[in-house]
Amino acid sequence: MAKQVLQINFNMSISRSDFENASAPVAAVIAETPGLTWKVWAIDEGRKEVAGIYLFDDNSSAQKYQAGEIVAMIKGNPAFSNVTLKQFEVMEDLTKVTRGPIQLVHA
Repeated sequence: MAKQVLQINFNMSISRSDFENASAPVAAVIAETPGLTWKVWAIDEGRKEVAGIYLFDDNSSAQKYQAGEIVAMIKGNPAFSNVTLKQFEVMEDLTKVTRGPIQLVHA
């Protein structure tokens, strides 16, 4: 059961402060997502592009999140465009060497 990284990117037509204000209550909901270890929020204000980088315990958790309400809200929000989702399996051995912030749990 390999950890999974999910990357969600999109452009926005609202200001950073409006995005942060609207996202603050959603952040608490995301934090409670089953199988989510962490999420990093990122922004390129010049390009009005936002990114979310997530670490999930396994593929099933990442897939359920992508099929869930939060991602549906992102895709359906008229203030967001060019939504992309990419999922990757974590390469644990190399990530350990470079001190990647993952907690590796082996059965």
